Amino acid sequence: MFNLGNFLTLSTFGESHGIAYGGIINNFPAGLEVDLDAVQHQLDRRKPGQSAIVTQRKESDTVKFLSGIFEGKTTGTPIGFTIENENQKSKDYDHISQAYRPSHADFTYDQKFGIRDYRGGGKSSARETVNWVVAGSLAKQLLPENVEINAYVSSVGEIFCEKPYQDLDFSKTDSNDVRCPDAETAEKMIARIKEIKKEGNTIGGTITCVIKNLPVGIGEPVFGKLQAELAKAMMNINAAKGFEYGSGFCGAKMTGKDHNDLFNQDFSTKTNLSGGIQGGISNGMDVYFRVAFKPIATILRPQESVDKDGNSVTVEGKGRHDPCVLPRAVPIVENLAAFVLADLFLINRLRRI
Repeated sequence: MFNLGNFLTLSTFGESHGIAYGGIINNFPAGLEVDLDAVQHQLDRRKPGQSAIVTQRKESDTVKFLSGIFEGKTTGTPIGFTIENENQKSKDYDHISQAYRPSHADFTYDQKFGIRDYRGGGKSSARETVNWVVAGSLAKQLLPENVEINAYVSSVGEIFCEKPYQDLDFSKTDSNDVRCPDAETAEKMIARIKEIKKEGNTIGGTITCVIKNLPVGIGEPVFGKLQAELAKAMMNINAAKGFEYGSGFCGAKMTGKDHNDLFNQDFSTKTNLSGGIQGGISNGMDVYFRVAFKPIATILRPQESVDKDGNSVTVEGKGRHDPCVLPRAVPIVENLAAFVLADLFLINRLRRI
């Protein structure tokens, strides 16, 4: 069994067209008064059917807690929860029961397990992320109140938000369907996604995440580096293809003289090309990173492929699919980041006992 997290852990179950998704969170501290409305709000941000540029599958994504919370407070025992699937259309997938869709997990799941649930991709479906949002939105409530985690769509295809994050008003991120806080750029992104959708095609892009007011000392020196834990979490997201923090790949073009973050007398730094992390440990500056997402593999146009026996076939996506994963991935990125931070906070606490 593989879990999300090291001390604070999440294990999950469910398939896209099964009865329900759910999970178990272990080592969640006792005595926290839980804001259940905050948890549901994050699920509402992730759920399908929100706008014309996402899948039109209709799910309420209402979470039901089964254990670990009593009279509004955590008890210290495992927190169990479920989210029922309400709007499956499994017949939309009958045509690929024996065929392998290009760039999907169909072939690899079949080879690994000898069987696969072809309805909506089964366990490989991005609907799995509903569990992560529940866990992350709970974990966020363990963090100091002043820690801010804000993700936003920073590019769609060749359309980039050119403004640095310091010039953006994150309160405007949810003011438009694509979740880019720059209104002018958002308008162009939405138009491009609608254009791609009409073509029966899909498009990728990037999400940037900024963590403010993170205390110094979060992260472990060797195998639990803050950037490594964030990268591992983000690269588990369906369609994620790349992760960079701080100067990222641009830093590879620079010299040490230009790249080094010089100290101020208060131990802040004059620049922040380190992305708020040095030696795998937070240094008190903003932590910022970017995640690249590929175009979703299901396209509503014919493609050549093969079936289980290696015969040539033509497959074409049917049903309801996202033309672009980015708008619904924003809360996934934020809540996964919160889970990683809460896990490392608790590890820090254990070190000082």
